[in-house]
Amino acid sequence: MAIKEVKTNTELDALFTQLAEPFDPNQIKWRVTHTTQDGSRGAVVAYADPRAYTDRLNQLFTPTGWTRTYEVSTVSAVTRMKKDKLIQTGKVLVTCTLTITGLGCHAGSGEDWADESNAMTTAEAQAFKRAASCYGLGRYLYNLAEMWVPLNEHRQPFEFPSLPQWALPKAGAPVKNHPASGPHPAAVQRGPIDQRITGKIEGFRRILGDPIYGEILWRVARTQKANAIPNAQLQTNVAEAMERASRGIQKAQSLAKSIGDTRVVSVLDRLHIGSMTTISNLEALKHLVSELEGLAGQPAA
Repeated sequence: MAIKEVKTNTELDALFTQLAEPFDPNQIKWRVTHTTQDGSRGAVVAYADPRAYTDRLNQLFTPTGWTRTYEVSTVSAVTRMKKDKLIQTGKVLVTCTLTITGLGCHAGSGEDWADESNAMTTAEAQAFKRAASCYGLGRYLYNLAEMWVPLNEHRQPFEFPSLPQWALPKAGAPVKNHPASGPHPAAVQRGPIDQRITGKIEGFRRILGDPIYGEILWRVARTQKANAIPNAQLQTNVAEAMERASRGIQKAQSLAKSIGDTRVVSVLDRLHIGSMTTISNLEALKHLVSELEGLAGQPAA
């Protein structure tokens, strides 16, 4: 009996060690939490998408070895300041209970303001990750101190900080992919690059603005700098994506001229976009073009 207990404890220790293993650095994102008064520097904190958590759970226990349930409640008639205005709103409150077969269950809570466009998604993700951290999954991210970095004119980081060695997965850590995690990108091959395309890509920064420029670099090439794109094919892919986004911005600007300032400002305010020159991401650009196209065919009130 004693031998069996030692074996069971050893197996549990191994599982908890694998749960606590840091995520791949490519799965880590950074969020600006607050800035200096002049906006030149900002504090950033690291976090991982909920999909990184579900992938790890699927890898270790398979999709049938764990479950999660959510309880949702709301608080209404809450007043808060938003964009220097006092508004009446509420809060979405979510509790997630994460159960792993053989390891028990833990719960975590999350919340967000009800007037935010993705309030439920944000609260659910927060609750799920807090429940997972009780098992050690992603717990190390809480130990990363906030770091201050230079910001551009849109109050976005010029570049993100490097993770300390203890926050990186150990070399050769046994983390295998599970089919439920979906296909993972193949290793990027390095090869010759075309400096002319590098210059072309860098030229899009002024047209697109830093947020969209950086988003395309990361989405397509998993890099934050044009001169770090590893091969000519990826360079071409990035340039084509930026060309498409550029046409989207040009279309939005053309539609805005035909619609008139009053209605354009109304659309920008509804989509939480500061101005035509500060579009925060590709999804916001897509929604903006769609809204402006809808108004372009309508007579002014």
